[in-house]
Amino acid sequence: MRDSFFVVGEGVLEFDGSGEATTRQPSTAEELRRFRFSRLGPKGPRTDEGLREALANAMTPTGTQPDSENPAVPAGFTYLGQFVDHDLTMDRTESQLGQDVNVDELMQGRSPALDLDSVYGRGPRDKDDQVFYAEDGVKLKMGTTSEAGPGFPPMEGFDLPRRGGTAGTAADRRAPLIPDARNDENLVIAQTHLAFIRFHNRVVDELALTGLTGDRLFRAAKELVVRHYQWMLRTDFLPRIVDPAIVDDVFTNGRKFFEVPGKHYGHGNTPTMPIEFSVASYRLGHSMIREQYEWNRVFNSVPGIGLVPGTLFLLFVFTGTAGNFDPSSSVPDLDDVNRGDVFTLPSNWIADFRRLYDFTEADRDDLVPPAEFGGGNITKRIDSLLVDPLRQLPAGTFGGRGTQFPEIQRNLAFRNLTRANMMELATGQQMAELFGVEPLTAEQILVGNGGANLDSLTEEQKAQLAEATPLWFYVLREAEVGNGLMGPVGGRLTAEVFHRAIEGSRISIVRSPYWRPTLGPDSSTFRMVDLLLFAFEGKADLLNPLGDPPPPSN
Repeated sequence: MRDSFFVVGEGVLEFDGSGEATTRQPSTAEELRRFRFSRLGPKGPRTDEGLREALANAMTPTGTQPDSENPAVPAGFTYLGQFVDHDLTMDRTESQLGQDVNVDELMQGRSPALDLDSVYGRGPRDKDDQVFYAEDGVKLKMGTTSEAGPGFPPMEGFDLPRRGGTAGTAADRRAPLIPDARNDENLVIAQTHLAFIRFHNRVVDELALTGLTGDRLFRAAKELVVRHYQWMLRTDFLPRIVDPAIVDDVFTNGRKFFEVPGKHYGHGNTPTMPIEFSVASYRLGHSMIREQYEWNRVFNSVPGIGLVPGTLFLLFVFTGTAGNFDPSSSVPDLDDVNRGDVFTLPSNWIADFRRLYDFTEADRDDLVPPAEFGGGNITKRIDSLLVDPLRQLPAGTFGGRGTQFPEIQRNLAFRNLTRANMMELATGQQMAELFGVEPLTAEQILVGNGGANLDSLTEEQKAQLAEATPLWFYVLREAEVGNGLMGPVGGRLTAEVFHRAIEGSRISIVRSPYWRPTLGPDSSTFRMVDLLLFAFEGKADLLNPLGDPPPPSN
């Protein structure tokens, strides 16, 4: 989790381990190099720690929660959303300190553009980032899994590339060779990143047939990949999480509030990242996370078939950034960076993508995981509830390994509310006023629609919450009363930032309105399932390399 934010017009906001925030003015070099955030709304009142803790505990109740699944959204979209977040907030300038780079490179290097820099870094010709690329300097590296017992041999191309070798700590050897190590903090996002690597490499193979080679081939492949990725986000991802009418309005009629063209902003200006988006509205995905997943033929909840389900905790374990590939880990052990002697993903943990996405959308009924083998997974509804495991985050997910901290800081809801509080983020009511929409009523905030039960709050805390609602909780309640879709505050903010981030990319479908996809079923369709089908050559044995087990015995 970021420890400082350079907010344009305010300075550098820095946070220490005690939760205190300070503001200082940046040096000229820092101002050029730092990732640029902005504040869209006014500053809001602070929320006292007692209310933050009570609200966080109400949002992450222990035990089984009410059924709040969303059958319209396959579970893979939860982690696609996280992948997108890392693309938006990837800071490529950190390793450039002390190097001779021009201002344009610096500005683009940490601008919030949807350009897959979390996959490409600064490209194969960069002396630091060339390590992510194959010897041809065009394709991206892939890794090989570790043997996991009889029937599970090492499999090439089904893990992220990793540093390996014999030098350094165990954590060093497990470290992923990708531009953004955050894409290896849970197994779903790691396998998603790997799918994008495969997508790029497959596009390279196709374009190579036209005679392109070297730099020209790489640039052409990257452009085609990024455009299809943006199209998929605009037409497939966003309408699943944001009211489609809001998405259509923003992408048809333009932005109304964030960096509006003509008000000092144009296509050529570098975008900023509103802290209201980064710290509140786009943390919507935290409520979509499941406690466990039907992961593959080995790890599912079917008696006699599955070993164990793919629990959220195990999806942290089997990564190099947050975990240690050691299934015997407990939470404290997972914080031990050097535990275990496995350095790549065990083969029995390779994803079955049929369980993460619905390939019947692409008329591929042959890619439906049989229900008797556990079936597929759908997301939790976007609402004000988070699953129990998010009360107890592994320290590696927030940079806390090797440090001491209060136990409440493992609670993701508390971390989100505290970060927003330190930044004096606008309340939901303030953002509703800014956008000119009717705010949620006190009853909607305090009672909601099947989300967090706030009976444990004191009357004083309820009154404070109803009057000045932390923006993150507000947008989740807003989605909750809107049947799981982000609404007039959270949805508008999210859609406008996506539009600006696509506009601000050097490769942009917003700035090329007549471009149409060529890798999907027709010239107007390219969905995440189409991306996966292309990346994995439409083959069941690549999308699900472990296959299906024999049916359960009667």
